[in-house]
Amino acid sequence: MTNPLYVVDAFASGPFTGNPAAVMPLPGWLDDALMQAVAAQNNLAETAFLVPAGDDWELRWFTPAVEVPLCGHATLASAHVLFTHLGLAAPAVTFHTRSGRLRVAREGAALTLDFPPYALREVPADAAVTAALGASPREFLWVEGADKQLCVFDSQAEVAALSPDFPALLAATPRCVVATAPGDDCDFVSRFFGPQVGIDEDPVTGSAHCALVPYWAKRLGRDDLQARQISARGGNIDCVLRDGRVFLTGTARTYLCGEVDLAAEA
Repeated sequence: MTNPLYVVDAFASGPFTGNPAAVMPLPGWLDDALMQAVAAQNNLAETAFLVPAGDDWELRWFTPAVEVPLCGHATLASAHVLFTHLGLAAPAVTFHTRSGRLRVAREGAALTLDFPPYALREVPADAAVTAALGASPREFLWVEGADKQLCVFDSQAEVAALSPDFPALLAATPRCVVATAPGDDCDFVSRFFGPQVGIDEDPVTGSAHCALVPYWAKRLGRDDLQARQISARGGNIDCVLRDGRVFLTGTARTYLCGEVDLAAEA
């Protein structure tokens, strides 16, 4: 009982950049506990599981610790696997997920995610989060309907210099924390901290941009934005806010193709 497994660097500009995601196409759903065990064994930020649904696909995402309701980079990676390795000839693919229908279109090497935006609500400064980050944001915003808190800083240098105390951050808030600021050579930068979901720092986080793009579009007065997540691996995202949707464009690279012996794991 073997099953193919791909590891794809999403939002990658070259080798060993972007965010690695494991992608496992399945003929039907496995037991949830087995999928979580596979994700833990992969030990990547996300493992995506795909099941055919007519001309579309059902899609679920697991961190090493939990299932999550939305993941951008693993959705991009899943589309890359379908287009590049599984022979999908259509110009776009639709995924059915816990966050609704998500579409990924391709144009050459570029893949564009069509995602829902998140609403933001300004909240008072959180002293525990500030202490865990070791720096004071200029704004705190609550991301409605998502497990995220947005912390806005004045400069890219401040975000780059953050060295969070992750046990303290885990104790400070049940939410993942997104730090952001104006970019030096792009419109905005960000970093994503998620010890709450088993990921101290995520290299490139598509779902975070469902909150970041509406924030920066309003602040900068533009709907077309260039973003960079300034993790150690780094990743670039072309962003557009249009017709009440967030469009995120990037490229992906296959790192590994293999097989998993699920009979051994069951």
